[in-house]
Amino acid sequence: MVSPEMGKRKTKPRGKPLILVSNDDGVGSKGIVVLSRALRALGRVVVVAPDKERSASSHSITLHRPLRVERLSRDEYSADGTPTDCVLLAVHGLLGQRPDLIVSGVNHGPNLGDDVHYSGTVSVAFEGGILGIPSIAVSCMGSGSGLHSAAEIACEIGEKVLRRGLPRGIVLNVNVPDLPMCMIKGVSVTKQGKRNYGGVIVEKTDPRGKKYYWIGGDQSGFEDVPRSDCNAVRAGFVSITPLRVNLSDRAGIGALARLGFASKKGRAKR
Repeated sequence: MVSPEMGKRKTKPRGKPLILVSNDDGVGSKGIVVLSRALRALGRVVVVAPDKERSASSHSITLHRPLRVERLSRDEYSADGTPTDCVLLAVHGLLGQRPDLIVSGVNHGPNLGDDVHYSGTVSVAFEGGILGIPSIAVSCMGSGSGLHSAAEIACEIGEKVLRRGLPRGIVLNVNVPDLPMCMIKGVSVTKQGKRNYGGVIVEKTDPRGKKYYWIGGDQSGFEDVPRSDCNAVRAGFVSITPLRVNLSDRAGIGALARLGFASKKGRAKR
């Protein structure tokens, strides 16, 4: 436990940027190791990540039990909570100051299309966006040489974000092919595509004859949507998709108004 450090606020030192790194694969995953190592070229890196894999945890937070944090080294912590818990613990307690940048990943596997709704990796960036901190989620299509490529690309994007910032309420979802840098064709700014999932529910029977279920299934492909993240990565490009934290649909508001759902002013009672 590191409770004596929690809640202490320090004056932000001048000089190197402070970069918070987290993920949903766990603090010991290869992806977070190569990412944090690469980002040290940009500033001080502090890792606050789950103590074990928390994939598909989405934007969940822990409300009904205490969280325990272990300090593994000077700038590395593990927490027995979700990826979003880790961001909240870091920003509001462990770091003692507001980070200049949050980077999540490198995730072992893609976060394309509809994956962003389930992904703990992307939710780290979303929580950063809610807090007004420039944030990037980085995923690799596999766990081979592409992890190092993704870390290098994250460093390049992070340097630009630290220098130029991001529009308020926008976070970046980056997906990288599982290829060495020399084989990646380039970078493409994309929109969110559409994923297809197969075998979402798997039914089994235990030795006592009782049924049980696995939720998950396989990732059987995606729709051919021009300029989408899915199409870009399949073609060998790095995909950078800007995602909006505020999910309101302006076109939908107008459509509801035309259907008669426009808000009406109530008459004051006499």
